[in-house]
Amino acid sequence: MEGLFQPMHLIIILVIALIIFGPSRLPQLGEGLGKSIREFKKALNEKDEPQETTKSISQGSEKIK
Repeated sequence: MEGLFQPMHLIIILVIALIIFGPSRLPQLGEGLGKSIREFKKALNEKDEPQETTKSISQGSEKIK
């Protein structure tokens, strides 16, 4: 066994997906998968902006107390 992603394995996976989801649904699944991968990469490449917003929120709540 040389690897999981051999061409024959990929063809079998594609055929199973075609049987389960049907030909009309596969483009939608591919588009959704592509968008999710793109968003994941974008989130990994963002700087520490979310941490700064949580700091400002916690500072704002301290002022309220």
